[in-house]
Amino acid sequence: MQHAHRPDLMDKVVLVTGGSRGLGREMALAMAAAGAHVIVASRNLDSCRAVVAEVEALGRSALPYSCHVGRWDDLDGLVEASYARFGRVDVLVNNAGKSPLYPSLPEVTEAMYDSVFGLNLKGPFRLSVLVGTRMFDGAGGTIVNISSMASLRPRPDVVPYAAAKAGLNATTVALAHAFAPKVRVNAIVAGGFRTDISRHWTAEFAAGLAGQAALGRLGEPSEIVGAALFLAGEASSFTTGALVPVDGGTM
Repeated sequence: MQHAHRPDLMDKVVLVTGGSRGLGREMALAMAAAGAHVIVASRNLDSCRAVVAEVEALGRSALPYSCHVGRWDDLDGLVEASYARFGRVDVLVNNAGKSPLYPSLPEVTEAMYDSVFGLNLKGPFRLSVLVGTRMFDGAGGTIVNISSMASLRPRPDVVPYAAAKAGLNATTVALAHAFAPKVRVNAIVAGGFRTDISRHWTAEFAAGLAGQAALGRLGEPSEIVGAALFLAGEASSFTTGALVPVDGGTM
């Protein structure tokens, strides 16, 4: 029996959306280092291919796939390609998301609002249903959603994003019951991380996030890995429907 503190994903198949950069890239490479084969999905195929090359350098198989997670009809192709290549998906990581800045609440357009909800909520719901149903009908699996502390502590500058991630939290709990006992569904409630996206933040915004954390700083992308591996693997075999904060103590 594997020791619970030793994440072992040997020959598991992991699908990571938004896997070509930031937190997604870190998790994709960590899953590969733990023995998994990885499907890297994002809108930029060249970026997916670059991460796939890194995964293959670790001795694991990988598949790059370009799609827009916020578009309902794009997701069937992603699932079909994943199963055609590997025959199954053992772990789904719903990481793709965005939180565009806006000058004021009246300037939030319908297109922006719908786009934020599409990528952060509609896509993860649809992909979880497609993959989770196959997991349930097969050998089981795990789903890890990447949520945000904004879902629990919403602010005026991220209203659509916070609302979408709150919906993702609710979806996490509901699907944990829907797919039990064969599929576990959990969420990482992430704090502020120093990814490429953070370069677009104002200094005041970044300082505000860091100041809210008990640790007094933003997280480094690699610091998402421990929680992701825990929820993906058997160490979390009695954990489902959980919202796990990885936020430096913000909450």
